[in-house]
Amino acid sequence: MLPSKNSYTDIKEIVLARIRDHTWPPGSIIPGEIELAEEFGCARATVNRAMRELAEDGILDRKRKAGTRVNKSPVRHAKFAIPLVRIEVESTGAAYRYTLLNKKIFIAPAWLRARLSLGDSAEVLHLQCMHFADNTPFQFEDRWINIDAVHNIENADFTTIGPNEWLVNEMPFTDVEIAFSARVADKKLAEYLSLSIGEPVFTTERITWLSGTPITFARFSFGRGYSLKTRF
Repeated sequence: MLPSKNSYTDIKEIVLARIRDHTWPPGSIIPGEIELAEEFGCARATVNRAMRELAEDGILDRKRKAGTRVNKSPVRHAKFAIPLVRIEVESTGAAYRYTLLNKKIFIAPAWLRARLSLGDSAEVLHLQCMHFADNTPFQFEDRWINIDAVHNIENADFTTIGPNEWLVNEMPFTDVEIAFSARVADKKLAEYLSLSIGEPVFTTERITWLSGTPITFARFSFGRGYSLKTRF
């Protein structure tokens, strides 16, 4: 048995080492959580977290009743932080400024109901905001929030705090979907971001859920020169 007090990060490193030296070769089934917890001298929950994160990293394949298997061809997952835009701006040394442009409650349009699987009468709060870095347009935020899923959202004051920062403080989420694309700036977007009409704009779209319930759909359009970094 290995020394006790192994953390989940210790267990991840041990498992990775055994995979690399072919103690557990690609395609092999590794011991169960109870057996590993006994070997590592820790709680089963600690082993479970290590196995879960290795599965999320594409190293392991976990199937109920079938056990945990080392992937034959590990899938590399890109990882990137999703910081609050205020923190992202301030980390560059620039001064952050936020402006609420529009706020309105209405029945969700058909395209949004389809994206979020909402009912025909579902209401959403639509917010449009600008975020600045040293008074230079940094990000235009176009966001829809599912009113039924977020308690007291109608009374939230978004004049001084952005909706993303408010949601992070008030509303947890369990799942997120992110898409990246290049858009062409129309007249309104060009005006907001100080771009030329037709200029390409880096855009991200994000949907979050809480235990299957859609919380929000947001589209972020960034000013000229923005870049996104990932790691493997």
